[in-house]
Amino acid sequence: MAVTERGRAVHLSARTHPRSRGIVLGGVAAGVLLAVLWSYEFVDHVIGDNVANTLLGHDAKSTAIGGTVAGLVFAFVSGLAGTFTACNIAMAAAVGPMSQAGGTGATRAGLRVLLRPVGWLTVGMVAVAATYGFVGVLLGDRLPQLSTGTVGGLPVRLVQSMVVFGVIGLAFVYLGLAALGTLPDPFAHRPVARVVVLGALVGGFLIGRPYPLFNKLFHWAVDTGNPLYGAGAFVLQSLGNIAIVAALFALVIVVTRGRFVQWLAASPARTAAVTGALLIALGVFMVVYWDVRLPAMFGYGWFPTMPYNG
Repeated sequence: MAVTERGRAVHLSARTHPRSRGIVLGGVAAGVLLAVLWSYEFVDHVIGDNVANTLLGHDAKSTAIGGTVAGLVFAFVSGLAGTFTACNIAMAAAVGPMSQAGGTGATRAGLRVLLRPVGWLTVGMVAVAATYGFVGVLLGDRLPQLSTGTVGGLPVRLVQSMVVFGVIGLAFVYLGLAALGTLPDPFAHRPVARVVVLGALVGGFLIGRPYPLFNKLFHWAVDTGNPLYGAGAFVLQSLGNIAIVAALFALVIVVTRGRFVQWLAASPARTAAVTGALLIALGVFMVVYWDVRLPAMFGYGWFPTMPYNG
C-alpha cells in the first residue's frame, strides 16, 4: 500500500509492516492447527459417502457405474460429496481473490459481482481438469494414481498425492505472501489472472486426489477407453467440487447486497490481509497434512493426533 509523505508516494512493503508479519504467522499457525485437527474419516466417509449415497439413491462405492449418463452424474455428485475433503478444502482460499475480480464498479452490479469471478475461476479449473481427464484415459494404469502397488510401505497413489498437493500448497503459500507484499507478486493489479491461476490449481487437485469415489470414477473413465468421456467426467467432478463454495460466495453477495465486496475494495490493505491469510493458512495445511502427517501414518516421522483421528 502507499502513503503520501511531503507529496511523494511511498510504498510500504509487508516486510516492514508488523501487521503483515502477524498475518503470516497467524496463517501458518492456523494451517498447522487445521492439519492436526483434521479427521479424514469424518469428512470422507461420514460426510462424503452419505452425501453421495443420498443423492444417487444407492451405495456409491459398491454399485457399478452403468453407462455414460450414470458415469457423468456420478462425476458431479462425487465431486459435490468431496467438497470438504482434505484434497479439496483449500479451494476456500479462492474466496478472497474472487472478491477482487468482479471488475471496476462491480459492487453496484450484483449479477456481475457474482458471475464474473466464478466464471474466471471455472475457466482455469476446467482447462486443467479436461486436459488431465483426456490424458488420464490415454495413460490409464500407467499413472501412479491408479496403481495398487506400494513403495517403501507407502501406496504409490499416495506418493503422487504427496507430490502434487505439496507443490500446490507451496504455490498457495507463495501467492499468499505475494498478496501481502512479502514476495514479488506476479498478479499485482491483475486480479482476474490471479483467480484464473487459482482455478487452475483447484483443477490440479484432481491430479493428486486419492478420494475413493474419485478413484472409482477414474477407473470407469479409463475402462470406457474414450478420452472425451474422461475430460467430461473430470470437468463435472471439478464443477461439483466448487459448487458449494460458489453458492456460499453467492449467498454472501446477495445477503450483504454487495457490501462485502465494497468492504474489501474500500481498503487495499484489508483485501491483501484477507487474501493472504486464507492462501497461507490453507497452503500450509496442504503441505503439512500431505507431506508431514500422511507419511507419519505409515511410520515416516511423527505427527500429533487427536483421540478421534489417530
